[in-house]
Amino acid sequence: MAPVTGARAGIALCAAMAVALCGCVATEAETRDPVRASAGSSGEPVFPESGIAALAAAVPQRTLAALPPARLADGLLPPTNTWFAGLVFGEQPMPVYPLPLSFGLTAHGFALGLPAVTTTAATIAGGHVSAIEADVGADRQVVTAYDAASVTITQYSGERALGRTVIAQGSPFVSFTAEAALEIPTGLDADGDGVATAELAGTTYGLVTTGTVERGVLTLAPEQTAVWFALPDGSDTARERFVEAAAHPVTGTSLAYSVADGSADTTISYETADGAPTLIAAMPHQADSLDGTGTGIGAYSSIYGRMPVLAGSRLAWRVGAIAAGGALDLSGLGPEQKERLAEQVGADLSTTAAFPSDTYFGGKALARAANLWSVATQVGADETAAALKTLIVDELDTWMQPDGCAEREARCVVYDPAARGIVGLDPSFGSEQFNDHHFHYGYFLYAAGMIAADDPALAASWAPVMNLLAADLATTEADESTWFPVRRTFDAYAGHSWASGTSPFADGNNQESSSEAVNAWNGLALWAPASGQQSLATEATWMLSAEAASASAYYTDFDRADPVYAGFEHGVASLNWGGKRDWATWFSPEPSAMLGIVLLPLTGVSEYLAGDPERIRANIAEAAPRGYDVMFGDSLLMYSALAGADDAAAALAAAGGLPEDRVDGGNSRSWLLAWLMVHAAG
Repeated sequence: MAPVTGARAGIALCAAMAVALCGCVATEAETRDPVRASAGSSGEPVFPESGIAALAAAVPQRTLAALPPARLADGLLPPTNTWFAGLVFGEQPMPVYPLPLSFGLTAHGFALGLPAVTTTAATIAGGHVSAIEADVGADRQVVTAYDAASVTITQYSGERALGRTVIAQGSPFVSFTAEAALEIPTGLDADGDGVATAELAGTTYGLVTTGTVERGVLTLAPEQTAVWFALPDGSDTARERFVEAAAHPVTGTSLAYSVADGSADTTISYETADGAPTLIAAMPHQADSLDGTGTGIGAYSSIYGRMPVLAGSRLAWRVGAIAAGGALDLSGLGPEQKERLAEQVGADLSTTAAFPSDTYFGGKALARAANLWSVATQVGADETAAALKTLIVDELDTWMQPDGCAEREARCVVYDPAARGIVGLDPSFGSEQFNDHHFHYGYFLYAAGMIAADDPALAASWAPVMNLLAADLATTEADESTWFPVRRTFDAYAGHSWASGTSPFADGNNQESSSEAVNAWNGLALWAPASGQQSLATEATWMLSAEAASASAYYTDFDRADPVYAGFEHGVASLNWGGKRDWATWFSPEPSAMLGIVLLPLTGVSEYLAGDPERIRANIAEAAPRGYDVMFGDSLLMYSALAGADDAAAALAAAGGLPEDRVDGGNSRSWLLAWLMVHAAG
């Protein structure tokens, strides 16, 4: 494709704005706001409004597909891709999973319960349980606030507010504060100490209130509260501690993160009505490094494993920091290997097809070309490297033209003012409904970060639109006038992202390709230094590190000793939801697909997949028992090399016979061989 030379001149002003954006400094408040509460280590917002507004206004505005009806207060940004999206969007609300509990809206109120976990050969399920129902007489329910880990729903009768309900990830409590005098059937009766309890399906539920409970009816005056909970297993003092904590309802949460000294730290603070501590349930990936949260008080069973309960006002944990990685280091390869790669990269260039026009496959093709270019530059294939860079620059010049969609219907982006985000033309996999944006845009960010790493002029040229892709995923500060929601897909508590835009599922939101989520944050972490954005680099490295840790903990290398895996017959869980986990994919029943989709793309950052060599070999044996002539055979070969140098050497020998159609469109034989050579060298 010919370069869009006019675009370079036409975006000079926007490029200057982008450079200015990178240098803007403002303090991100840590106090709770209806739509935001998060802070990074620097205290600087990523993509401040003062810089991003002009960039967003420079692209055409268009809504390709209207979001479903929303139970959302005016002024709140649409919370697509969140754990609670199904509660907000759609004609009927879907259950959500603020673990350890499940929660759902009913016709006139809400229901909560502790999911009963069941494990079969291919599924670990813990669907919504309506153990406790509260009919508050509502005819309308609206999300009126949300933040890092909590959601507030206000119940109405006509225009009269009846009360507000708060749910929060990690909180074993659901609280309701009346705004009118109410009588609510509860199904629970008060004990001698005034606490209402009931034993339901083996779980003890409790209710603590500043109102009264008599004969199963909860009576509340305005501003009186009721707090429900489910007791965990394994503590004789749990009831006493829960009753005490329930007297201090959770009102919201805030988030802080940092990257320093080889670790990526996350802290979620839980705010209560009077500032007193609460109880918090930690997920398994947090449990090994919990900091400052007090004494354990039993544990819940969940689809993700054991969740210990702790006392305190914050949940703080850390994972190992992962540095961004793109190009492989080929300096240790011998002359014959480099010559082989030089020949192969030339062959791969000659068979490179026209770049696809959608954001998913188009992005993958750009990342493939960037990897080819990185190989060519290191093995002395200078002409091939130059030709590849021209291809990549020409294609990205087209995509990065701010007003491109005013001229064409593909290879360009628009801003959706209703959904508050960037959508590429032409869309794919529901991206116009905000599905999978991190999967798609991660490839663009990766390619741009690789190519522009040592080319400031290219970075400045692409920044006006590339920063919009980044802002769609990684904005840290938002209010009703902001162009993008906070970290659209990333869930700090879960440690991973959610892929569905509106989550029209009874099992909650879901994510399949954990590895493409890792690739998204790796792409951000490569683009950030290329474009001179330190705050973005910190945020991207934090998300990259967290997503990689959760990918290992819940997708490829989970702890099979946890009782939740008893009866689960597979080494990977390829599709994770709020309320279940599946050995399945959206697109194929092939065993190789279950593993391959949580591996690709393998890049310079993919060492996080290494883990236990025996686990890798077992996963490969399950996915490809008869060899690598299977879907994603190239990714399986590359993954096998992480088990050790001998495994890599065997994979290198096998790679020569791998059919061409088993090399994924985002990969190349050159990259496959280079990866295996590097790992075989030890």
